[in-house]
Amino acid sequence: MAAPASPTPSPSTPPPTPAIPEKALQELRAKATGQPVPRLIILSAPSGAGKDTVLQGLRGRNLALHVAVTCTTRPRRPVEVDGVDYLFVDRAAFDELRRRGELLEDAEYAGHCYGVPKQPLREALARGEDALLKIEVQGAAIVKEQFPQTVMIFLAPPDLAELDRRLRQRGRVDPTDLRRRLEAAERELAAIPQYDYLVVNHFNRVDAAVDQLTHIILAERCRTGVSPVRL
Repeated sequence: MAAPASPTPSPSTPPPTPAIPEKALQELRAKATGQPVPRLIILSAPSGAGKDTVLQGLRGRNLALHVAVTCTTRPRRPVEVDGVDYLFVDRAAFDELRRRGELLEDAEYAGHCYGVPKQPLREALARGEDALLKIEVQGAAIVKEQFPQTVMIFLAPPDLAELDRRLRQRGRVDPTDLRRRLEAAERELAAIPQYDYLVVNHFNRVDAAVDQLTHIILAERCRTGVSPVRL
């Protein structure tokens, strides 16, 4: 007598797929569509470290990056272009911006005032662009306190001897001003541990420094959990 046929097993029910949190989906959509949360990025460097040369190279990398133009009361150097390198203003105009609360931060350095106007930053962030601020250590600390999601990058020479050489190459150098700038550089270099990234700008290797800055910016655009900046 034939054995009874075994019952056909019913297909197993797959385990329920866990729901994907909306926050995770938002991150995925933003990255997939190339629309990450725009960032504030600070670049600080001692005088003579080469930040303006490095920024010029960074502008050529097509990063959709807004480089904020700092306003300053210091005199314009012959090679500088007003509105590109800095916004050169007198003390009265600077004080008026400060009075209206239209400076993201302001500080005095080597006897001159520097500050970052807010309105161009608002417009850049609204376009979805990262905004890079070229500000010194004191101002960077103020911005970081107000906006903890700020990316902090320090650009440094390999040593103080190289910095001294670069400052002397600028032409006629007042010994008192040179000493003041080197003393300020020592204080600024002491702040390196407060920064997220350190980029060393070696002599005749500007492209390498620009490459590192580019990689940092692109990597930060992949970071998750970034809060929007509200100015």
